[in-house]
Formats: sequence, C-alpha cells, structure tokens
Amino acid sequence: MSTLVIRGGTVVLPTGQRPADIAVENGVISAFGSEVRDQGEIIDATGLVVLPGLVDAHVHFNEPGRADWEGWEAGTRGAAAGGVTTVLEMPLNAHPPTTTAAAFDEKVAVASQKALVDFGLWGGMVPDNLGDLEALHQRGVVGFKAFMSHSGIDDFPRVPDGVLAIGLKVAARLNTIVGVHAESQEMIETGGGPHPVAWCRARPAAAEVDAIRRLLVCMRGAKGVRAHVVHVSCAEGLAQVDAARRKGVSITAETCPHYLAFTEDDFERIGPALKCAPPIRDEATREALWNEVLGGRVDLIGSDHSPCPAADKQKGEHDIWQAWGGIAGIQATLPVLMTDGVLARGLSFERVAHLTATAPAQLFGLYPRKGAIAVGADADFAIVDPNTRWTFDAHELQTRSGVSAYLGREFTGKVARTLVRGRTVFVDGEVTGKPGWGRLVKPNHAN
Repeated sequence: MSTLVIRGGTVVLPTGQRPADIAVENGVISAFGSEVRDQGEIIDATGLVVLPGLVDAHVHFNEPGRADWEGWEAGTRGAAAGGVTTVLEMPLNAHPPTTTAAAFDEKVAVASQKALVDFGLWGGMVPDNLGDLEALHQRGVVGFKAFMSHSGIDDFPRVPDGVLAIGLKVAARLNTIVGVHAESQEMIETGGGPHPVAWCRARPAAAEVDAIRRLLVCMRGAKGVRAHVVHVSCAEGLAQVDAARRKGVSITAETCPHYLAFTEDDFERIGPALKCAPPIRDEATREALWNEVLGGRVDLIGSDHSPCPAADKQKGEHDIWQAWGGIAGIQATLPVLMTDGVLARGLSFERVAHLTATAPAQLFGLYPRKGAIAVGADADFAIVDPNTRWTFDAHELQTRSGVSAYLGREFTGKVARTLVRGRTVFVDGEVTGKPGWGRLVKPNHAN
C-alpha cells in the first residue's frame, strides 16, 4: 500500500495525549511525530482524537450456520462503523460451534471471504470436547469459552463444575485462557411474569457472584491457569475477581457498554431489544459498576454484540421470556464511553484506549501488533470527534436485523474514521471497507 500520513490529530498514547503526526507504510505504522514527512495520502485529523483501533474481544456473528442472525459481513460493517478494527468472535452461536478443529477451519474460510476488519476466533469448551482443545489451540484460537449456565443454544451445553475443573487443567497445560460466562444455573429461575423486570429478578446479581466463587474453586486444581470472566454486570462480581487477583490468582474480568448505559427502567421502556444475560441491573448497580471502571478494577470492555432475527425479538413484546437474549451493540462502545464516561464522569481517553484496545490485545496475545499506536504496529485507528452531538438513528445502524436498544439514544462523541492496516473502512458515516479485507489474527504463540 502507498504511504499514508495522518496529520494534526491528538494521539492517545499510554503516556498521555499529544498532538502528533503518524506515517503508515504497507499497512504498518512507520514513523511518529517529528519524523513524519508529507508523502502519499494525507488524512487531516485536526480537531480529532486518534485512538488505537478497538479490539472487541466479545462478539457473536453466528456464521456459518446462522448467518441470517447477523453474519460476518454485517457484523464487521458494524465493527467498522464503531471504530472496531479487530473482533474476537465467540464459538457460539455459529452452527457448528467452534468446538473442533474442523469447525474452526470452516469458520475461518467464511470469515476470510466476508470480514471487513481483522478477526480472531475463540474456541468452545463443552462437556464432550476436552479432547479437542489442544487441536483448537494449535489452530490459533485466542482462548476457550465455557458456560456455567445454559447458553440457550442446544449445541453449546454448559459445563458442570467437575468438567470445568478438568478443562481448566488442560488450558493451564496449553498456557491459554478460559473465558467464563459466570451465572449459577441453580440460582436462575426459568419462568416468571411477562414484563422485563421479571427477567431481571430471575437472574440476580447473586447468581454471578456465586458462579465466580465456584470458578475460583475450580481454578485451585489447575496451577498457572488463566481465567477471564465475561460480561460482569455488578460490582460485587468484580470484587470477587479483585480479591482473588490480590492473592495472586490469574483472573481478569470485562464489562459491556449496555451495563454502563442502561438501567432496569430503560429495559421496561425499550423491551426485548435490551434483553440479555446477565440482565440489565438497577441504577444503583450501574453506578457502582461505573465506580469499578473509574477505579481501574475492570480489565477490559467488550460489546457482547449478539444479534438475532427481528422476529426473535418481537416474540417477547408481550412476554419477555419468549425473546432471544442478546444486544446489538458493537457500534455503541465508543459513543457510550465518550458520552457517559469521558464527558459525564471524567474517564480519560487514555483509559478508553486501554480498556478497549490495549488490554484486550495484551490479554489475548495480539499485542503489540494490535492495540498500540507505535512504530511497527498495524495501522489500526479509530479517529473520533469528541464534541459532535448526535442521535443514533436507524439509517446509521449496520446490524442485519435493524434492531438495537441504542436507537434514539443521544451521544456526544462520534467515530469519524476507522482504518484497518492503513485502509479506511469507515468515514463520514459511510462504510467503505470491502468484504475480504479482514485477516485472521492469532495469539503470538501461534504466529
């Protein structure tokens, strides 16, 4: 690719923000600051903030097998519009799920033809595939995903504690990470009233806390294992993680923008589009979660983008139990963090970059190729206008179903341009990337 220069932007580095120019050669950052010379294409970033492209460690694109739910092209169009330059796709709800080497190969073949941004794949850990974990690891999965409660997908069953304990031992031997959906099935109710609040009451925060405690017990027999708790919705769950970490346990945790943006009152108003598991919590829980983010006790933020056909959401309009649980949110991570974080609560852009790019790249073995603005790193950027006020309207939504809980929400701070390895894939409200530009990325051990 020809030389590219990004001029005049405020660049976000781990050491702080500063005006700097960036040069790109062959998709890689080649020079920085005073060493940059004008040549090739010039992008004027005056008045804009240049962030490392987001590494979204938690997305569900559902292809192969359930492409009508989202698919790689639609999903990565949303990624491009959201400043996300690398996605790490979960093993469900594709069919077959990514629980064997053959399923991994099948998903890579599809994604390589359709993805607009770079992608890595999670492998699955289910009761009958512990013998497949090593082969998946050799293929280059970023880690293994396990459910402690029912996933809602028949071909991706939850793992009992005994199986999880064995799987953790396998992961320790392979020196890889296990991502855990931590809700105790025994504490979840399977029915209730038709209104959204019934879904919230059926899956209390205590079920998360109990599952994290049980995960920590399972980890005791797997020396050196690394575990990552996905989509934590409450401060009490994070407190369990933090207490264990202080004792030397290798455990991390993420939260999601929807837990930071919405409350139960919003769920009652919006309805099925905001149904997810764990559920949206009350305002006090949301504010406590923000305190955890601001206090540095959240390791990373991922969207948990998990769409479904519109009809599967509409089924829950009169009975919330009938709706599929999942939120289309890959475009909303940066707007939520800029509006509710930077503007409303004083979150720094340095922390935004760390939570959404650097930390996930480091945790899943993609750093420093991904998640860094540094010479030699891939030229992945999310260039944002921190002052633009806008409303998330339907014409901006990229998800296949057209359903998102964020529609109609007002934000301050907007993605102006997204670049993947030096190529603009989104600019001025338009997706310009082409299917097939995205490349498979693997953890450093597999490259």
